[in-house]
Amino acid sequence: MNSDSDLQIAGDILEVPHLLRTPRQHPVTVAEFAGLARSIAEDRAQWEHLVEYDATTRWYHRLRTGPGYEVWLLSWVPGQGTGLHDHGGSSGVLTVLDGTLTERTDRGTRVLAVGAQRVFAPGYAHEVVNDTLEPAISLHIYYPGLTDMPMHTEACATRTATATA
Repeated sequence: MNSDSDLQIAGDILEVPHLLRTPRQHPVTVAEFAGLARSIAEDRAQWEHLVEYDATTRWYHRLRTGPGYEVWLLSWVPGQGTGLHDHGGSSGVLTVLDGTLTERTDRGTRVLAVGAQRVFAPGYAHEVVNDTLEPAISLHIYYPGLTDMPMHTEACATRTATATA
């Protein structure tokens, strides 16, 4: 008998299915969405052949959808950026797959290298840009799916920061 506990497991615990969590088919938590992004990032064969670079406009491709969410693949040539925007009522996970991106917010600037992830809530305003001389690729997951991307001016971002501080 164990002195720390009277509980002992006899036999194969995996044969007691009602004690185990049923694996989810789709992510529902922030950690699960971040994990989905990491697993897609690691499986280059799933997305690398789809990437295109366009110097005239930002290139993007919807890679996958699930119940209530979308996964997007984006490429960035040097100098391309989003402008200051938010994602309406959607939360998101941004993951850098190749290259380096810069994220600017009213709180400062953050350089995002390969593997970096940013999780953001609805209404989070930022600008993402490729400030380097090499192309970059990123993966974006939005929940719920992205239906609105309001653009902001610098003055609007400063007002929002002041109002929420």
